Formats: sequence, structure tokens, C-alpha cells
Amino acid sequence: MEDDKVAKPVVGDVPMEEGGKDVKEAKKKEKKENPKNAKKAERQLARQMEAAAVQEVVDPLAANYGEVELVTLQSATQSGRKWIKVSQLDQELKGQTVLVRGRVHAVRGKGKMAFLVVRESGYTVQCLASIAENIVSKQMLKFISGLNKESIIDVEGEVSVPPGEIAGTSQQVEIQIRKLFCVSKALPSLPLTLEDASRSELDFEKAEKEGKQYVKVGQDTRLNNRVLDLRTPCNQAVFRVQSHVSMLFREYLVSEDFVEVHTPKLMAGASEGGSSVFTLDYKGQPACLAQSPQLHKQMGICADFGRVFEIGPVFRAENSFTHRHLCEFTGLDLEMEIKEHYFEVIDLLDKLFVHIFDGLNSKCKKELEAINQQYPFEPLKYHRETLRLTFDEGVQMLKEAGTIVDPMGDLNTESEKKLGQLVKDKYDTDFYILHRYPLAVRPFYTMPCADDPRYTNSFDVFIRGEEIISGAQRVHDVDLLTKRAIECGIDVKSLSTYIDSFRYGVVPHGGLGVGLERVVMLFCALGNIRKTSMFPRDPQRLAP
Repeated sequence: MEDDKVAKPVVGDVPMEEGGKDVKEAKKKEKKENPKNAKKAERQLARQMEAAAVQEVVDPLAANYGEVELVTLQSATQSGRKWIKVSQLDQELKGQTVLVRGRVHAVRGKGKMAFLVVRESGYTVQCLASIAENIVSKQMLKFISGLNKESIIDVEGEVSVPPGEIAGTSQQVEIQIRKLFCVSKALPSLPLTLEDASRSELDFEKAEKEGKQYVKVGQDTRLNNRVLDLRTPCNQAVFRVQSHVSMLFREYLVSEDFVEVHTPKLMAGASEGGSSVFTLDYKGQPACLAQSPQLHKQMGICADFGRVFEIGPVFRAENSFTHRHLCEFTGLDLEMEIKEHYFEVIDLLDKLFVHIFDGLNSKCKKELEAINQQYPFEPLKYHRETLRLTFDEGVQMLKEAGTIVDPMGDLNTESEKKLGQLVKDKYDTDFYILHRYPLAVRPFYTMPCADDPRYTNSFDVFIRGEEIISGAQRVHDVDLLTKRAIECGIDVKSLSTYIDSFRYGVVPHGGLGVGLERVVMLFCALGNIRKTSMFPRDPQRLAP
């Protein structure tokens, strides 16, 4: 049996000898006999020689960079490695080897070096790859320089402290890259860049003076590509502030003996009345999405919980295209027993929001600064004891300023803003309470005033001239509640279980509802509620 032989490269039909002998003779013969085949053979030979040359140049640092194989990311193993957050990188780590994961925020090749900025949750750090130290190869430098922005990477390296300030990064240290792996590659071309999406109006004004031109990212482009838009430093901060509002709301109410509850969002009938309700078929029965947790949180009071609150979605089928309305938003609701007067609810509300505002100013300094860099705003002014005005007093202030409104109607957006400015000029506060609203503009479950049934034991709360809270003492008398529901055009049968709950005895009570997105929008003076809704739902938007 013959030994296996290794096939030799051929030129046409003539084998090449080891080391390339007789190649010239083979070429000459092939050219004479078959010119076309000769050219083809030359190209084949060139490819073979090129491949052989590549194999000879083996990168000794090939194991220190590259794309991570999917199987490695399928929870195949646990290496025991420890990652550190970019936000934790500081000068105390000088000389230590660290491992970070983040996005490619910026990358720039420069001769024998490459500068890379890694971003994680709004924090950034500069990384340096240099051939000079013989730790990074030419191939590795080429790989780093070719990374697409927004790709996810792991960087391992030594922390150093440059002599001067590092412009454009939040962390004032540098990582000397030793290893770098791409975990997830982003597309080379993106619908928007974070650089463009992060610019402020001041940047555009400065550019115009200097004769420069920047790309301005419109609201629809932002919302259509919301995942990218949410990565900007400002948006990262907005939703961290929003998270703190919810936490502070919960924190204070729990300290005041409130119980957190979760009420159904599928209802047999409208809870607020009117046509602004999303209807649906519920197993053959007509139903709708809850306009608020109002009815069920009151039933919680009937069940002797005393004080309840909820943080959850609220649905309003309003054809409103304003800067402050959404079809779905997050409601912060509370309900509580009243011993004597609905001012007990207002007193608690006063302390609650001072607690929230104080908490935001003390715990969210970096976030508020990041928001302020893109959307400059004046800090909210508020008193330790919140200003309270009656609805009549507000109407009178508007009248004296030349704005005439219906004294038994509601205030429109322009009137509210005008009154907010008048209040600030006179009382030096952006936050105040207007109470004792006319009966005609309040929900059916609002308690009328004892001294004048044309008015109610109700209130609204305003920030920078816009309403964020509506609340009141509730009607707990069955006959009056039924009468008011009928007057407001509500099908009493659809609310039978709610009304029946009052027949078993219930304490006087009151409560309020807060729009979370509005609180953040107005505290930070952002101008549009879509900026404070992670994925806004308005009459024209159901995606993403």
C-alpha cells in the first residue's frame, strides 16, 4: 500500500516543486500551449502565496482581542472575573488592573495609538491602546480603531492618571488597554448619533455665531428610535430622577402608615365619567381600561385599610395633542381616612411633596446637572409650608391682571400658566395649592361644600403654572353618590359593586392622584411630557 502523498500546488497541469523550482519553466510552457490557462494559473499562484504570507505573520497577542463567540455568552461558563462600573473609576485605583464593560462612545486611531471612550450608564472613561509599550500589536490596534460606535465591549487594563484634565469624559483617569473584546457589534450606521441627540439649544446658538452647522434631532426621530435616544446623558438622568420621585413617594407614605395596593386595570365601567375611556371586549362583556384606581382605592378604605397608595398605569382615551397629555401615564395615587376636614389630606400632601423636592435636590445632584446641561432650567422654588389659595382667590387674581375666566368653570391651560406667574411674582413660589373648586368641573364622587353646594371640598396642585395633582374629599353617602353619578351621565349599574361597598359602613375619606411624568417634566422644566415618558403613548403613537 502506497504512503499518502501531500498534493503539491500546480501551475496549469504542471506540479510545483518544493521551494518553487521549475515554476518559470512551467509558466513558459503553459503560456505557449494555453495563454488563458496561464493567466488563471498566475492568479491562483498569487492567492496561494498571499495566503502563505498571512499564515507566516502570526499575531502573538491574538488571544487578547477579537469578537466574543456566541457560545461564550450563552452562560456556558463562569470565569470568576470581576467587572467594575465606569462610574467607580477614580484616582485611588491608579496602578490597578480593572475590567469594564460598556459601549464604544468614541474611537480615534492616531499613528501607533488609538483612543477609545467607553460609556456605561452615562459615565465615560478614556482608554488608550499603544504599540509603543509592546502590549498592543498592529493587528490589535487595527481591530480597536475599526470598532463601531455603540458596540458593547469588555476592556481590561491598568488605571493611570494623566497629568492634565481629560476633556469630554466624566472619569478623570485613563485605562491602558491590555485586552479588548467585542461582546455585541452595533451597526456601522445608526439612525441618530448620541453626539447630535445630546446637544443643547446653547450649542446651536454658539454654532450659528461661529458659522458651524449641527444636525438637529427632531422629536419624532427621537421617539422612533427611542432606545438610542434614551442613551443620552440627559435621558439617563431624567429617568433616574423619575425613579427617585416614585421611591420618595413610597418612602414617605410608608412612614405615615400607608399600605401599598394594586388595583385592577380592567373595569366594567368608566371611573371618571365622560368619553375619554378605552373600551374593549372582556369575554363577551363590555369593559374598559381604568381611567384611575379611584374606585378601588376607595373600596380599600371601605375594607378598613385606613390609608392606601398605588403606583401604576392610568389610561385616558383623550384626543389631546398638547405638551402635557398622554393616553397612558403613571399615576401616583393615595387615599386616606378623614377625621374632620379635607385639609388633613392637603396637610399630608404638603409634607409629602416637600419631602420629594428635598430628596431630589439632595440625592439627584448629578442627574439634575446632566439635565440642566442639555435643557437649562431654574431650580424649583417652593416653601416649607405650601401656599394655599381658594379657587375664588385665584379667579380674583386673574381678574385683577386683566384675564377674565368663568368663576364657576375650570381654568384652561393659558389661565393656569398666567395664574402661576402671578403667584410666583407675589408669593415667590413655583408650587402652590388651589382648593374649593366649582362642583360642575369635578368628578361625581367629589364631596360638595357644606356651606355652598356649588363648590366642592377639592383641590389641584400646580408646579410652574401647570396642574400635577387633583384631589378631594370623596362622597361616602350612598344616596348622594348615586345622585351625583346619574347627574354626570354615568351608568350606575356598571358601578354597583363600588356603590354597594358604601352600604356596609365607611369612614369619611379623601385622596389624590398625581401624574408622575408631569412631576418630572415640570420639576425640570422640560417643556414636553414625552421627554419624561420612556415610551410615550399619545393619540398618534403606539410604538415603539
